[in-house]
Amino acid sequence: MRRCIVSGEVSPRERLVRFVVGPGRRLVPDIAGTLPGRGIWLSARRDVINTACAGSLFQRSAKAEVVIGENLADQVEHLLAGRCLDLLGLARRAGIVAAGFEKVTAMLDAGKAAVLVTALESAEGGRAKLWALAPDLPLIDLFRGEELAAALGRGHVMHVALGHGRLATRFQVEAGRLAGLRSGAAPAVRESTAGELV
Repeated sequence: MRRCIVSGEVSPRERLVRFVVGPGRRLVPDIAGTLPGRGIWLSARRDVINTACAGSLFQRSAKAEVVIGENLADQVEHLLAGRCLDLLGLARRAGIVAAGFEKVTAMLDAGKAAVLVTALESAEGGRAKLWALAPDLPLIDLFRGEELAAALGRGHVMHVALGHGRLATRFQVEAGRLAGLRSGAAPAVRESTAGELV
C-alpha cells in the first residue's frame, strides 16, 4: 500500500504510478517499480499527475528541487501503453491469445478466455456480440486496432482474448492503470461482475 501525494489516498501499488528522482534531479516515471531511490507515488490518473506538476508537490515530497519534463502525463501514458502491448506480445508467444472475431468466439465458447480486448474503432455490432457471450469477463477498450495488430504481429486486429494465467492478470492490472491516463477511450475498462479491478 502506498499514499498518493496529491489525494492522500492509500491504495495498492498496482493502482499507482511510482516516480523517482534520477540523475540531474530529473523526475523519472518508474512504471515497473524497480528503480533505486525513494519512491514518490501518484494515483494512475491524468488529472492527478497534472495537479502534481502544476504545484510543488514533487519538490515537497523529494525535499529538493526536481526537474519535471514537459507532458509528464503523456509520457506515463506512453510507457503504460507500451507495457500493456508488450504483455500482449508475450501472451501471443505463450500461445494464450486468440485474435479475430471467429477465434475469440471459439475461445469464449471453450471457456478458455480470461480477458477480452476490443479495438476502439471496432464495429458496435461485433463488440456487442462478444460482450453478450462473456458478461462475466473483464473487457478492455483502450487500444486502436493498429496498436493491437503491431503487438500481435498481424495486419488487422479488432478483437482479442487472453487465456487464463499470470500474463492475463498482469495485463489487467496494467490496463487498469492505463485507463486513468488514456483519453478518448470510452468505455475504457469494464469490470467483471465479480468486481475485479481491471
